[in-house]
Order: sequence, then structure tokens, then C-alpha cells
Amino acid sequence: MRKSALALLLALSAFSAFTQTTDDEKELVKTKDVLKAQNKDTVEGWKTGGVFSVNLTQVSLTNWNAGGNSSVSVNGVLSLFANYKKGNNAWDNSLDLGYGILKQDGEGVRKSDDKIEFTSKYGRKAIKNWYYAALINFKSQMTAGYNYPDDSTVISNFLAPGYALVAIGLDYKPSDVLTLFISPLTMKATIVNDQNLADAGAFGVDPAEYDNLGTLVKRGSNLRAEYGGYLRAQVKKDIMENVNFQSRIDLFSNYSEEPLHIDVNWEVLIAMKVNKYISATVTTNLIYDHDVDIAVDENNDGITDAYGPRVQFKEVLGVGLSYKF
Repeated sequence: MRKSALALLLALSAFSAFTQTTDDEKELVKTKDVLKAQNKDTVEGWKTGGVFSVNLTQVSLTNWNAGGNSSVSVNGVLSLFANYKKGNNAWDNSLDLGYGILKQDGEGVRKSDDKIEFTSKYGRKAIKNWYYAALINFKSQMTAGYNYPDDSTVISNFLAPGYALVAIGLDYKPSDVLTLFISPLTMKATIVNDQNLADAGAFGVDPAEYDNLGTLVKRGSNLRAEYGGYLRAQVKKDIMENVNFQSRIDLFSNYSEEPLHIDVNWEVLIAMKVNKYISATVTTNLIYDHDVDIAVDENNDGITDAYGPRVQFKEVLGVGLSYKF
């Protein structure tokens, strides 16, 4: 009798343990499913945001023995992004706007920065970290640029130039830090929507044609198309606490015209966050375009001595208000 009771007790205990284990396993599986769903919702879908910053610099001099000029400068930057990911599809969009002005004693207001850039890239996963991808990029400026100190001669304007690029290739995305886009099939269009600049053959378009008497025979072209290969590499990384480093380089080679003359556009941004609303930024931009002739004053006498392609470089250091959303 005792043996039967003991056997019954053991059987009930085993059944209870089995039931509890089964319930625990079900609860564990349910928890994992919830976490997977939450993770999927976090990764997939739209992710949007941006940064807006304004930097102000003011210098006031009165009877200053060391010399110099009083000045005021304002520089604003707006950077927006809207990225979508679902399954094997990824669509990245960005819009970058920048504008700056400078006013010094004895001189008029001058432009110190002017930028419009829009990029849209769609990719479908091929294998592991590689995507079949197509990219569209557009660059221009907002207002006219002048050959200072000559403030009457326009050397650039909105859509003069404007650069439109369409590329098809492969996108390598091993992590959120690095992106490498390679395109053997790329079309680059240079737009010069200012007829005076187009007639002068600015930015590589065909110039106007004149007869022996100087009479205009054919207006300059407003569009130049190039076909070649394109590479874009981009790095984004927090190099230390509250310090973010970003770098992007674009390389383009025209297959049909001097393919060894590679167009280069290299941008670097170092952002240092002081607190929620105050930040400091250092930006640099290096450009080389063999089709863009730069006027050079070799003797510093105000007279242009030569025209030709040159390395262009810009560096901006700013401290001001910044808002991230």
C-alpha cells in the first residue's frame, strides 16, 4: 500500500514537472517571438530625422592697434534624411542645404557658403552585405556667385552649374559605419542655365561660336553629358564620446574623354557636441574637376594671369546652436 502511494506521488510529481516545463517552454517561445517582432519593427520601416545648426561669428574693433576689420558672419546648415528598409529592400534619401554670408567693414555682404545636394539610393539585397543598387544625385547652389572683389561679374548661379548623376551598380554595406557604392554604368549631366556662362564655355559645356567678324553664329550649350564609372565611399563613426566623424568621397571617370582625369569631391565633417543645443563643427571640402577652369592671379596684382583646372578647397569652423530631430 505504501509502495502504491509512493509510486502515485512520484507520478504526480513527474506530471507536474512536465507540465511546468512545457508551460515554461511555451512562455519562452512566446517571449522570443515578441522580441523578434519588436526587433523587426525597430529595424524595418521608415527612419527619418535631421540636424539644423546656425553658427554666428562677430568681431568688433575700435582703434585696434593690431589692425583688422570688424565683421559679422552667419552660417546655417540643414541636413535631412528619410530611410526605408523592409525585407531585402533598402531605400536611402538625404537632403543637405547650406548657406552663409559675411559682412566686413568697407565691403558689401558676401556669400561664404552655398550648397544644395539631394541623394536617393535604392538597393535590393544580392548576397550577404552586397546590394544591387541605383543612385540619383543632384548638386547646385541657391544664389549667384561673384568674382570678388568684382561684385558685378557673375561666375556661378542656381543651375549654373547644376550636376545630375544617375548610376547603376553594387552597394556594399557591411555595417552602419561603412558604405561603398560602385557603378560601372554612370551618366553625369552638367547643367549651365545661365546663357552668358554657357556662351563662355563655363564648367565644360561647348562655348558659343562666332564668325570672323565676331558675329554670334551659335549659342553656347546649356548641357553636357558624360558617361563613365563612379565610386562613392562613406564613413560615419563616433570616434569618442560626443565626437562624430563623417567622411564621403565621390570619384567619377569619363570613359570617352581622358578617363585618367578623375573628378574628385571629398567632404569631411567632425561634429563635437557641447550640450543638447550647442555644438562645434569642422567641415572641409576638396574638389577637383578637370572641366572647371579657375582664374589664377599669380602676381597678386588683381589681374588674371591664367585659367585652368585647379584643386578647390574649403574649410569651415563653426560654433553655435544645433538641434537634432
